[in-house]
Amino acid sequence: MYRRIAGYMKENHMTEAGYTVLAGVSGGSDSMLMLTILRELQKPLDFKLAAVHVHHGIRGQEADRDRAFVEQICEEWGIPCHVFHYDVPALSRKWKLGEEETGRLVRREAFEKAAHSYTDQKVRIALAHNQEDLAETMLHNLCRGTGLRGLCTMRPTAEKIIRPILCLNRGEIADFLEKYQIPHIQDSTNLCDEYTRNRIRHHILPALEQGINPKATAHMAETAFRLSQAEDYLTAQGTELAEKFYREGRYCFTEEFFGTPEILQIYALQQAMEKLAGKRKDITSVHYQKLCNLWNMQTGRKINLPYGMEAERRYTEVDLHVTYSEDICEKKTSDQPAEQRILVPGDTIGPLGRIHTEVFLYDGQKIEEKKYTKWLDYDRIIKYPCIRTRKTGDYIVINSKGDRKKINRCMIDEKIPADRRNQVPLIAVEDEILWIIGSRISERYKITPCTRMVLALTYQGGNKNE
Repeated sequence: MYRRIAGYMKENHMTEAGYTVLAGVSGGSDSMLMLTILRELQKPLDFKLAAVHVHHGIRGQEADRDRAFVEQICEEWGIPCHVFHYDVPALSRKWKLGEEETGRLVRREAFEKAAHSYTDQKVRIALAHNQEDLAETMLHNLCRGTGLRGLCTMRPTAEKIIRPILCLNRGEIADFLEKYQIPHIQDSTNLCDEYTRNRIRHHILPALEQGINPKATAHMAETAFRLSQAEDYLTAQGTELAEKFYREGRYCFTEEFFGTPEILQIYALQQAMEKLAGKRKDITSVHYQKLCNLWNMQTGRKINLPYGMEAERRYTEVDLHVTYSEDICEKKTSDQPAEQRILVPGDTIGPLGRIHTEVFLYDGQKIEEKKYTKWLDYDRIIKYPCIRTRKTGDYIVINSKGDRKKINRCMIDEKIPADRRNQVPLIAVEDEILWIIGSRISERYKITPCTRMVLALTYQGGNKNE
């Protein structure tokens, strides 16, 4: 088994000498098998190993048990362990997302924060997905409607993400655990049929393997690999095609574009829309088809698209651009301003402007002194920042002692006109203001000699650069 996984990791370029592998460990069978194998392969493959455990605040005492179990095992095995606690139900309500989606977001944040502890080394994030997980994802996406991307989304290696045991099925994992008496625990939520994925796991996959082909799961994994090759090729072709029609922050698709094969048009539009929006969630095949159909409509016709994008049929082209419409933000109520979470790293586009963020290691570089570019101490930022306008209770830290000043008083002192104060964009974490854009930043987040990671923010307002 160890030789098999070592070969699989080498074949898929999962790690190199000197890397640090952060293993996601829940305490369940899959993650404990992965941790066991990675522990044995540290020296042969010359990487360092650490564990990351996320307490989601959902299963009460059972979740506390899981955390204690993982911490104990890691202590016994000499593996550094990073534990993060989130109140996922509360965050789900606050962010207006399902608990499953919220869980994914907090896990991603946890891995990002853990990775910052290893800034002098390259980091890989190991997830304990197996062949059945891949098959479940394929079936789930296929039933909901998807393209090639959704059928090959779970890959052995995807940027920093690696899946060392994706080549194993659950039977092999169970046999290995039993043979070597590897400790693990059971998550009770895996036993119920409340979640769609569990229904696929408990009923549909067994029916396929028992009634059609015992190797159905393995064959689906092989198919996913072939589909990933096709997806990569078409994505590269689509990117090349889209770039031919890029014009200073917008895309102008002419008759030449709409004369290419439709499949290439779709992939080019995928890349174009993702580049403009900075994300791809909520962009579907329906939107690509609407864009294609716009070419055959009369001049002046427009369509609205996710994340503030709009497409317009002009005389010789279809113009795709960002309008900064409010459909990407939460609606403002009487006591709560519209706010939008900032993508870190990446670009966030909204009615208050565009925020570009980067994260990098601080090594004494000269700090940017520009009005619309600020550097903050990223390690001090515990939760996701957002961009919004002021609200009751906002404050900013004004000195190294931690003294606070109400944001309204601060705006008065900064001589911001009263009629503009409700329009000033702010970078905030809950009630704390990190940056009054165009003005001061919080003293709490200023760069110091102790700073390790920098969050660089660059603001562009409205429809023009400022």
